[in-house]
Amino acid sequence: MEKSIASTLFVALGAYAFGGWTSLLVLLAIAAGVDYITGVLAMIKSGQPQSSIGFWGLIKKALMFTAIMLAHRLDQVQGTTIIMQGAIYSFLANELISISENYGKLGLPLPKPLREAIRLIKSKVGGTSK
Repeated sequence: MEKSIASTLFVALGAYAFGGWTSLLVLLAIAAGVDYITGVLAMIKSGQPQSSIGFWGLIKKALMFTAIMLAHRLDQVQGTTIIMQGAIYSFLANELISISENYGKLGLPLPKPLREAIRLIKSKVGGTSK
């Protein structure tokens, strides 16, 4: 029962904070998770695992979603959706670039369709970087 209440509160908070879970927001959440996991694996492979780096990585991810919440609220005030979408695309480009870097550090090839998707998203946001 407690788990059900917690899940309901989490979904309600997400719906309020982000205006719902759009496919773009879900994609960003997945990319953030993949980036974190591949980053930790790359750090372990390099022989220099540091828990403080992993901790700060999680803090950065939380702050990223906080910025998206603010962007959603700005959209609400202005009656638009462009601010939140722009913020998501910008963060998504950074996450995908980081994933491709982590794949390189792990010695894994990044499939061509993913490389093309990264190129397309980078072009949408003007080639942002970390």
